[in-house]
Amino acid sequence: SVRGKDVFIIQPTSYPVNDNLMELMVMADALKRASARHITAVVPYYGYARQDRKTRGREPITAKLVANLMQTSGITRLVTIDLHAGQIQGFFDVPVDHLYGASILAKYINEKNLEDVIVVSPDLGGVTRARDLADRIGAPIAIIEKKRPEPGVAKVMNLIGDVKGKNCIIVDDIVDTAGSLVEGAKALEEFGAKSVMAAVTHAVLTDPASERIANSNIKELIVTNTMPLPENCKLDNVTQLSVAPLLGEAIMRIFHEVSVSNLFDK
Repeated sequence: SVRGKDVFIIQPTSYPVNDNLMELMVMADALKRASARHITAVVPYYGYARQDRKTRGREPITAKLVANLMQTSGITRLVTIDLHAGQIQGFFDVPVDHLYGASILAKYINEKNLEDVIVVSPDLGGVTRARDLADRIGAPIAIIEKKRPEPGVAKVMNLIGDVKGKNCIIVDDIVDTAGSLVEGAKALEEFGAKSVMAAVTHAVLTDPASERIANSNIKELIVTNTMPLPENCKLDNVTQLSVAPLLGEAIMRIFHEVSVSNLFDK
């Protein structure tokens, strides 16, 4: 029986997104009808997060739609990691605990004891994320200025910062087809970088990501297990870190009604 209980559903809404999302909502509805006291959805990867606004006419804002559906199904709290757009928290009328994968990535990077490190944002919109990781590992930042002539295609226009002779770490929230990542790594090498790594929270990795990464100059791609890593992307230069300690700590604090504020600290 779950009557009067605090229930935590752990379900990343990754591929197949619609199946996983529907499964989450059906479970929440069942728990609501069984009189659960609180229903917390632990969603490490929030599917449809990239559709957070209209970029042209007659487009849906699916990230908001998903928020509405989750709440209607009975979810009373959301725990997630590295939303593509932080304002998605405002799509919910229930508490949202937005955790940062940078804490896990930074711990791993610090253990490598790298020298002459510089953190690189792959675009202007990712500067805050890059600064977060840079502060955690004590490194400066650089910014790649790019444009997208079409979806899935990125062209590097300029580099803000000096990467010559540096060990570069490109940081991003999502790696999908890896087009932007690989082009950015190539550009950094052309600007004189000593080596290029990448640290990304969500490894979506759809084709042709595996081929691009395998043939790139990326020394190591560090990702987390907010979603299953595709079999064809389990490459020698891909390292997967666990978010279980971060989520476990958040769940414990929520259950015992203890502050989770320091888990948000950048």
